[in-house]
Amino acid sequence: MSALCYKSGAEGKKKEELHQVIEWLTGYDEKQQQALIASKATFETFFQQATLNPNVHLIKGLICGYRVEEITNQLTQQVRWLNKLVDELAKGKKMEKIMRVN
Repeated sequence: MSALCYKSGAEGKKKEELHQVIEWLTGYDEKQQQALIASKATFETFFQQATLNPNVHLIKGLICGYRVEEITNQLTQQVRWLNKLVDELAKGKKMEKIMRVN
C-alpha cells in the first residue's frame, strides 16, 4: 500500500468534513468508510469498489512533488487525488473549492 505524503495533517478539521471529502471522491458514506477501515481494506480494494466522482478530472496540482493530473498509474493517481483533497482540507481551503463546485 502506498504511503500518503503529508506536509500537514487534518488536525483541527471536523471529522465530518473529512468524511464528506472522502464521500465526494469515492461515493462511500461514513458507514461504508468505517466498514472499510474495520476490514483493513487496502488502497487497491478501497478504490476498486469506489464509485469515483465524475469531476475527479478537476483535481489538479502538485502533491508530494508530482502533478496529480500527470500520474499514469491509476491506483497511484487515485491515492494522490485523496491525498490532494485531504491536504487542501488541512490547509483550510473552502469545502466548495475542495469538492470542485462551480
